[in-house]
Amino acid sequence: MTAPETSTPRTTVEYIRYRIPEERSAEFLAAYTRAARELAASPHCVDYELARCEEDFGHFILRITWTSTEDHLQGFRTSDLFPAFLAEIRPYVGDIDEMRHYKVTSVRGAGSAVPTLYAWAGGAEAFARLTEAFYAKVLQDDLLAPVFAGLAPEHAEHVALWLAEVFGGPQTYSATQGGHSHMVAKHFGRGITEPQRRRWVDLIQDAADEAGLPADAEFRSAFLAYVEWGTRLAVHFSGPDAKPPAEQPVPRGDGARLRRTGADGRGPHRDGSHRGGRGLRRTAPESPPASRPPPSSPVAAAPPPRPIPVRRGRSPSSVRRRPPA
Repeated sequence: MTAPETSTPRTTVEYIRYRIPEERSAEFLAAYTRAARELAASPHCVDYELARCEEDFGHFILRITWTSTEDHLQGFRTSDLFPAFLAEIRPYVGDIDEMRHYKVTSVRGAGSAVPTLYAWAGGAEAFARLTEAFYAKVLQDDLLAPVFAGLAPEHAEHVALWLAEVFGGPQTYSATQGGHSHMVAKHFGRGITEPQRRRWVDLIQDAADEAGLPADAEFRSAFLAYVEWGTRLAVHFSGPDAKPPAEQPVPRGDGARLRRTGADGRGPHRDGSHRGGRGLRRTAPESPPASRPPPSSPVAAAPPPRPIPVRRGRSPSSVRRRPPA
């Protein structure tokens, strides 16, 4: 089963740069800790983060991802949450160096400090074992066998390539099979039912056990999240009203990586540490509430943008003194 197509995100990233004297930094952090409650409660706020410069403790950068610039200015700013937020941070308005909205560019991605789920699973051999065990179960299952009647001998191999690519492995499926649209087309007209979807999910989890995939809670939660999401989209695309999606690459991204804690408690890095781990983010997580498509829609929003850091040492071209956020 497959994953949804993605759309261009509407989100915008607001950066607010502060210069706070050392003697006021503790109260500044306390004020934003309280103000953050309003951000967390806002349906227009995707996420936020206040960072402090290591080289100069007086420099702070607040990053807020909004569902859109309009949602920020016309939504949050006019909501009942804003007065309480502003009351907390008003004493620091005069300390602002920059306050602007930014759109994320195509230059974004993840490094290799945290392993991919593909590598953690054990690479191509692990996914080959998984699909071999899974389809052996499927063909003996009364509920699913009719769906996969006449299964091509190479089907399990192709699904292994798909899963490997989704979870951060080589892009072999795209190179040999045609990408996302090709996988989606496999489901047209099959009329997959909800009971069949649930059985699919159950059997692939059993197959993961049999194939020896990692049993760590974090790995399995990421694995299951994709399986649940992809199978629900497969049900949609197998229905009578489904329309072929636009040409899309195989979905992959930050969801291919997550923080790892092994059975021995060690982290994902060679030295056993967790430095730089960002936790789980699915390949294409749900969009924020303001831009979420209706449940019947096959289109899911693209991942929330990973903000591009403000370059240290560059002076803003203009200085604004308006209420932040």
